[in-house]
Amino acid sequence: MIQVTGLTKRYGNKRGVEDITFHVDKGEIVGLLGPNGAGKSTIMKMLTGCHMMTSGRIVINGCDMLEDPDQALRHVGFMPELPPLYLEMEVEEGVPKGERKAHVEGLLGLTGVGDVRGRPIGNLSKGYRQRVGLAQALVGDPKILILDEPTAGLDPRQITEVRDLLKHLSRDHTIIVSSHILAEIGQTCDRVVIISNGRLVAEDTMENLSRGQEEGNLFRLKAACNREELSAALGDIPSIEKIEGCGTDCGAGGDRRWFEITAPDTDEVRQAVSAALARHQIPLLELNSGRLSLEQVFLRLTDARTG
Repeated sequence: MIQVTGLTKRYGNKRGVEDITFHVDKGEIVGLLGPNGAGKSTIMKMLTGCHMMTSGRIVINGCDMLEDPDQALRHVGFMPELPPLYLEMEVEEGVPKGERKAHVEGLLGLTGVGDVRGRPIGNLSKGYRQRVGLAQALVGDPKILILDEPTAGLDPRQITEVRDLLKHLSRDHTIIVSSHILAEIGQTCDRVVIISNGRLVAEDTMENLSRGQEEGNLFRLKAACNREELSAALGDIPSIEKIEGCGTDCGAGGDRRWFEITAPDTDEVRQAVSAALARHQIPLLELNSGRLSLEQVFLRLTDARTG
């Protein structure tokens, strides 16, 4: 549905993005990730015809953006981070009657703004404005949705509702979504495209990216103890080279801490760790392989290419 090849945008001597190539297949939800200033918004604006590319090619549903931009953009619905809404108008104001009216009626229910349909948009919370912006992007039933931070300003329940809605919409739409909430991207998207410093650094599924960054000599555990207690308990295991703390969860039973253990990630080491903690009466809550989370993969890929 979307093919981006060699996409480049320059502002005089300043680089926006350079030689970006990726694709999005029909029915996919693809996350566009990157640090602030990496070029995500620039890419989205070129995909939606808001910015002209310096060089490269964008093909949307078989239509070349340069050769026939009007036809290409007929297939695209866009929701920017700050949706362009007329704040003095009511949510459903200006909708024509007839078949179009029925279509918009369905969108009001789909996006959860039917209960505020008669209120001025300027009086709505930011969360409701985001939902109105999403409904606006869906007007005309585009085949492709490009959504920049669609969950900005939403509470946890609303974020879950948007995530479920995107999965529902992917049955009939192809979706590119940008978000700073990596956990949401991980739960929503089929693949991710990661941009850093204006360049593509990764394009793959979360599982493949995590596997590619996997560390065979590192595993992670969560235990109800501090670092000194854990070091004392595991001191008799010669294959363990290093123990480092890497986070704390505050639970009802007290602090539950995450640790990174540098040692061969083998069944023998796992069994030795479990047995040692049991002898010292330290609850073992989780024990994972060296495969990294999306957040850890993101930080590694972008940190390595910053500067």
